[in-house]
Amino acid sequence: MSRVLGIYCSPREGGNSDLLMDEFLRGCREAGAEVSTVYTRKLNVQGCIECGGCDDTGECILLDDDMEDVYPLLIGAGKVVISTPIFFYGLPAQAKALIDRTQALYNRVRLQPELRRGGGKGFFLGVGATKGQNLFDGSLLCFKYFLDAIGLPKEMESLTFRRVEAAGAIREHPTALADAFRAGQDFARA
Repeated sequence: MSRVLGIYCSPREGGNSDLLMDEFLRGCREAGAEVSTVYTRKLNVQGCIECGGCDDTGECILLDDDMEDVYPLLIGAGKVVISTPIFFYGLPAQAKALIDRTQALYNRVRLQPELRRGGGKGFFLGVGATKGQNLFDGSLLCFKYFLDAIGLPKEMESLTFRRVEAAGAIREHPTALADAFRAGQDFARA
């Protein structure tokens, strides 16, 4: 059975990226995956202070926030999916804070190579209001190296939608939710 971690990155509950993730994870579950979830909007996560405290230990020195609960989920997942709106051609601040704090895991994986999971993979679900050609490029690159930091291969798939802004507007897209469901099934089975 595959273990999938879904990271909801939107600060808006029930928005378009949440709806996409709900369908994607429903597909994963129907395909037999064990699914865990993280909602960045519910976390108290400090930003990385770039102190170098994790360089020799793989342990973050910032111990008074919710990352201590997130680290085991990241290390334990064989597959990770994020679903995010795009803010100014990038990830929302809550998601970026979580990703930046995985510098500690990057060092842990570097110090303990057995934590690297060769068969794992990632999936990126993205939605943005504009039609810009490069709308998802920065976020996709960030996600790719986030996967590497947590010990997964940098291989990933993505499903992205432009020109979707109002809460719930993704429901009006002719195939988006069905596409997300099928992608979740395929992701869990791969």
